[in-house]
Amino acid sequence: MNKSDRIRMVLADVDGTLVLPDKTITERARAAVHKLAEADIAFAITSGRPPRGMFMLLEPLSLHTPIAGFNGGMLVSPDMTHAEVEAIAPPLVGPIVDTLTKRGVDPWVYQWNEWLLRDPAAPHADREQRTVQFAPTVTRDLLARLGGVIKIVGVTDDPAVMEAVENELRDRFGDRVSVARSQPYYLDITHPDANKGAVLRKLSRLLDIPPQEIATVGDMPNDVLMFALSGLSIAMGQSSDEVKRSAMRVTKPNTQDGFAEAIERYVLHER
Repeated sequence: MNKSDRIRMVLADVDGTLVLPDKTITERARAAVHKLAEADIAFAITSGRPPRGMFMLLEPLSLHTPIAGFNGGMLVSPDMTHAEVEAIAPPLVGPIVDTLTKRGVDPWVYQWNEWLLRDPAAPHADREQRTVQFAPTVTRDLLARLGGVIKIVGVTDDPAVMEAVENELRDRFGDRVSVARSQPYYLDITHPDANKGAVLRKLSRLLDIPPQEIATVGDMPNDVLMFALSGLSIAMGQSSDEVKRSAMRVTKPNTQDGFAEAIERYVLHER
């Protein structure tokens, strides 16, 4: 029996994987998640979104597992009553925001479930609001409150600037933070234990399911850490070649029901 024959849980990324570019779920994807439940296979989601930005997924997917927001920076119960938090060390918040600003990258700060930014008209702010379905708090002073900062996002559409600031943050802060792109234009900075590999380990422990019996599905570099630990890893068809090489299987793009295809073909082994 190979690894994929023993799958007892599927851990999926959300944006670019589970949902379409317009942030909706296809009927086939919804049905695939319900088929997992019928096969007694648990289903969990992890995302760079704040937990409240995934609330709209609970009912249609009948989710009963902990929800890993902020790439694992906040693990919450499905009823949103209990949270386990991994916040960025307060002395690091100011230098990280300053580094982003000096590089010409727009900084967003997520403190608990609040999203703070300086300019509501900044690139991708409207997109983020549509995605998470709540409005940001606009403030000129992002550093007024340093405690409870779970994620900082650097936003830029310039690939060269993004690569430079990503390398600078890694060189400067080392293993004191986790730095990974959740989208080509989003650089997520979180606590070092707030990454999708750590999410998989936590869920494995909480649900008593060995990592080798967990399948992971994702599309971005920040999904590679959970790929490396799981018994079956599946990259979306629109992923970069680097992400595809990190996975055991590649499915169709999310615009072609690639998530449902991955579940049906590689997890449930439907013809």
